[in-house]
Amino acid sequence: MRLFNTLNRKTLHYQTLTITTRRQHFSTPETKPPPTNPPHITLQNYISSSQWHFVEHLSDTLTPTTISTTLYNLRTSPPLVLKFTQFFTPNNTNIECYSLSIAIISQLPSHKSSLQFIKSVINSGKFSCNDLFDGLVKASDRLGVSGSVVFDLWIKALCELKKVDDVVNCFYMLKQKGVVVKIESCNSMLSLFVRLNYTNAAWVLFAEMFRLKISATVYTYNIMINLLCKEGKLKKAKEFVASMEAVGLKPNVVTYNTVINGYCSKRDLVGARRVFEKMRAKGIRPDTYSYGALVSCMCKDGRFNEASELLCKMEEVGLVPTAVTYNTLIDGYCNKGDIEMAYRYKDEMVKKGIRPSVSTYNSLIHALVFDGNESEAEGMIEEMEKEDLVPDAITYNILINGYCRSGNAHKAFSLHDEMIGKGIQPTHVTYTSLINVLNKRNRMTEADNLFAKIIDRGVVPDVVMFNALIDGHCVNNNMKRALLLVKEMDRLKVFPDEVTYNTLMQGYCRDGNVEEAIKVFNEMKERGITPDYISFNTLVSGYSRRGDMKEALMVRDVMLSSGFEPTLLTYNALIQGLCKNKEGDIAQKLFKEMVSKGISPDDSTLYSLIEGIQSVDEFLGK
Repeated sequence: MRLFNTLNRKTLHYQTLTITTRRQHFSTPETKPPPTNPPHITLQNYISSSQWHFVEHLSDTLTPTTISTTLYNLRTSPPLVLKFTQFFTPNNTNIECYSLSIAIISQLPSHKSSLQFIKSVINSGKFSCNDLFDGLVKASDRLGVSGSVVFDLWIKALCELKKVDDVVNCFYMLKQKGVVVKIESCNSMLSLFVRLNYTNAAWVLFAEMFRLKISATVYTYNIMINLLCKEGKLKKAKEFVASMEAVGLKPNVVTYNTVINGYCSKRDLVGARRVFEKMRAKGIRPDTYSYGALVSCMCKDGRFNEASELLCKMEEVGLVPTAVTYNTLIDGYCNKGDIEMAYRYKDEMVKKGIRPSVSTYNSLIHALVFDGNESEAEGMIEEMEKEDLVPDAITYNILINGYCRSGNAHKAFSLHDEMIGKGIQPTHVTYTSLINVLNKRNRMTEADNLFAKIIDRGVVPDVVMFNALIDGHCVNNNMKRALLLVKEMDRLKVFPDEVTYNTLMQGYCRDGNVEEAIKVFNEMKERGITPDYISFNTLVSGYSRRGDMKEALMVRDVMLSSGFEPTLLTYNALIQGLCKNKEGDIAQKLFKEMVSKGISPDDSTLYSLIEGIQSVDEFLGK
């Protein structure tokens, strides 16, 4: 037994020595595993070798510090950085990461991708304008890149996103930093301000450009000339053209076209032609837009023969009229009611290889519907589709409105369903037409149900739609429902206008409740809405129908003192009321007053007078 124990201990000692020896063998320096790379080096290696599947696998474990360090190391590889931004998440990034990315990506030769990325950062709403500005300043300094390029792209992105306040803020922050914005960025800002009618901001920026000695270009002046024309300051616009030349900038065809269009928008054809001739005298060749603006102005003024002659002259000088030019003529003849000439110009444009547009067909469809020819108008839709033209909401609204005017609710709703089936979203005009046709049919429950569906679909009704429904209920003597709709307007922040109040007044006067109509009239004035002819005539008619001629004449006096001359409707209501009250002598005085003011009586006037006096001889003053 003792021997066994001795052997066992010896064996055990041998085994321990053996194990220890082996451990020492495997722990020698020559056999140690290589040390692990820092996270940013591993990440950088994966990105540099475009092993994006590994980058995606790591993305959830990355930290903002790892990413910002990696971005700095990849600062000379903008394409790789752009690709890497696809793996950014809210958890692995901060403002430093985004600022570095923008500063690096801005160095790409093409700015399309850079702009797209900057816009996505702005739209995310993660960072304020001030914070992002500070981040970009630090990133540009750290990378040693031009801040001008970075900020010019940022301004352009803000302009494309129509972030007016941020654009202004950015401009002044750069000014404080001593960074002079490029003229291209200034032009982008000016263009945005003019498009969105931020007139004061445009002029302030224009003045700042001069103070900062940023040299304006022809494009800059064209923007400001356009602004002056929009404001109707045509004399000042022409002065700007002269000031361009004074600083050595040559006005181009766009400059003159802008001024020509300014005169045309004021229907001043003489002024537009004068600018047109001056343009030619300066050696600047008018283009299709120059001629098109004049053609449009002539059509609006009803001078169709001159418009046709100018179209021929345009072709004589080698210019091909556009679809827009032909559409102007077609629309003009359609509005005139001359559908035959409109069709002739459509055929002419097709022969010349100019493809009619949706606007071409919409003008023709509108003319046909107005002429009561809805079936031929629908045939035009089939022709459009054969030409691979897709009818738009305007096309359907014209047809729906036509059927609504003729009282064909079934056909109008059928077209509404067809419109939706084709993926065309109905507009406020569509729904207003449908509500009107239901009003005509006294189907007010259906009109209310349609209105409720419109709101359920997330469409906020406009004042015109509300007015249509309110009018339907007023005509049907449901003043309670009409007033509830006015409250609904307040809830949805849709502001009533003079039509809203006139409709309510007419509803009350129809019921003989002129006192309530007076309350509406006063509320209208309290809200800053000026009463019009309809407002006064409604009250005159209301009192006259009730026989309260003293009050009716008082309203007429208030009407005069408010600067409104009585109309035929005013006189008819007063004469009718006076004749019913057997006050024919006063009625005849009003009749003479009316004629002396050049207002021709109608059958209603004469009938009221004859009914209200003792004889025709008395009426004739014999």
